[in-house]
Amino acid sequence: MDNELILKNNLQKLRKEKKLSQDELAKMVGTTRQTIISIEKSVFNPSAKLALLLCIALEVSFEEIFYF
Repeated sequence: MDNELILKNNLQKLRKEKKLSQDELAKMVGTTRQTIISIEKSVFNPSAKLALLLCIALEVSFEEIFYF
């Protein structure tokens, strides 16, 4: 494929709307602050399980956080 699909996200915006720190969100979903930072910067794509946990923690749908 010539065009690589890059998963983008609104994680930082949604996290801040809920007034959560990166560390607080990380603890809620069972990961590290560094992982949250990497996802927010689109350096790391979360597993399906972690993506679902982020949706639950932020009370939003997958499409509200992640997009192409």
